[in-house]
Amino acid sequence: MRIPLEPASGVPLYRQLERWFADAIRSGALPLGSRLPSTRGLAADLGVSRVTVTTAFAELEGSGLVVAAVGSGTRVAPVLPTVAARPNPRPVAAAAPAPAAEAWVDAWAGRPGGPGLIAFTGVGDPAAYPVVEFGRTLRQVLAREGAAALSYAPHPAGDPSLRRTVTQLLASQGIGVPPESVLITSGSQQALALVCQVLVRPGDTVVVEEPTYDLALRLLTSVGANLVGVPVDDHGMRVEQLAEVLPGSKLLYVTPNFQNPTGATLSAARRRALLDLARTHDVPVFEDDFAGDLRYSGRATPAIKSLDDGGRVLYAGTFSKLLMPGLRIGYLVAEGAIRGRLVEAKQVTDLGTSLLLQRALDRFVTVGRYQANLRRTTRLYRERRDVLKQALETHLPDARFTVPAGGLFTWVTLPPGTRADELLVAARDRGVDLASGERFYRNPDDGLSHIRLNFAVQPPGKISEGITRLAAAVEHLRGR
Repeated sequence: MRIPLEPASGVPLYRQLERWFADAIRSGALPLGSRLPSTRGLAADLGVSRVTVTTAFAELEGSGLVVAAVGSGTRVAPVLPTVAARPNPRPVAAAAPAPAAEAWVDAWAGRPGGPGLIAFTGVGDPAAYPVVEFGRTLRQVLAREGAAALSYAPHPAGDPSLRRTVTQLLASQGIGVPPESVLITSGSQQALALVCQVLVRPGDTVVVEEPTYDLALRLLTSVGANLVGVPVDDHGMRVEQLAEVLPGSKLLYVTPNFQNPTGATLSAARRRALLDLARTHDVPVFEDDFAGDLRYSGRATPAIKSLDDGGRVLYAGTFSKLLMPGLRIGYLVAEGAIRGRLVEAKQVTDLGTSLLLQRALDRFVTVGRYQANLRRTTRLYRERRDVLKQALETHLPDARFTVPAGGLFTWVTLPPGTRADELLVAARDRGVDLASGERFYRNPDDGLSHIRLNFAVQPPGKISEGITRLAAAVEHLRGR
């Protein structure tokens, strides 16, 4: 085929190739149902990489112009899609509020200035979600697999291809496990729920960081666990205090990377000491790596799981924080006899995570879009972290706060005499939402001098305006 490509034009070669085929298909130069050249042969003819051709064909498939099938190559679709208006690639949506705040958000929206709500809550920025790209991938999976993609997953542990992909991602982090050790879950929250279902009984002691992830606290409390807290400082959990509380415990829950809510990273020395203590006292460790990929500065610290040679560490990760929260797809790495019990618990809980979403996510990750989205998101959130730092230094100089090396959250210690619960009300009166520190402690009163701010949700201008309003709320409380 003679296809004019211009390497110096500034338009990516795969995009030039896609446009040429799209024009040829829509004009009728390539008849409906006709077969396209093989990716290998076309790449050789044009003198480009096979990846360039494969990417162009994937774009065509996502547009509904071609259909690919194993064994029969890629063909022009038998019926072409109608041309619709192109969707906005960066839809703007408000961050999801915490459940307890929903009524307040609804009320604020109806007030003068209500649309100006600035929320430092939620997960990531909806405008950064790869909506168009992932939607294209979903269409590709449905076109290729049809009704089969809408069936139950072939195994409750998850789609074999996605589990292999997860092991490849883990290998890049120094975690070498076979696909059989991976259990696909509905987010990392379900991973913890399954572990609790298998290991924790009412009255059992579970050791947690203090403060720690609020929904983990609520889950562990709901199963009747006796929670024991170990303080967190700038280097993560104070592991030297573990020796006093770990004997007899049934589980140790830890978020070593960019801890929620403090943003602290557990040092390498403490990770090794933690694992040594867990071995000594025969206690399983649940390592929640909810946002480990979102690193903005410093070197990556080896996962606790990468140091584990006895299958003691249960490692949980998720795609929700980086891609889209609504995916609800995460994974749990478990080895030994406990794995079978976890798979059984997963099966009786929900029969398996959505096969369509698993297949689409696997395709999305394996074609390289995941890594591209990671680089883009990391740049975006790093800038916002730095903007928040500058705004806090300027407008709240009496407050102390963390500058996390990654993740989503900054932990703020309020100026003396300022209570988080009162500040929450005063801030909401000024159109700012935040997470009060009480949520993250076993005893809520212990969190009254802290707030958590999510810097990923808002663009830089909104961050600066939000902190200006927050500072006004602090001054209002001081002047009462």
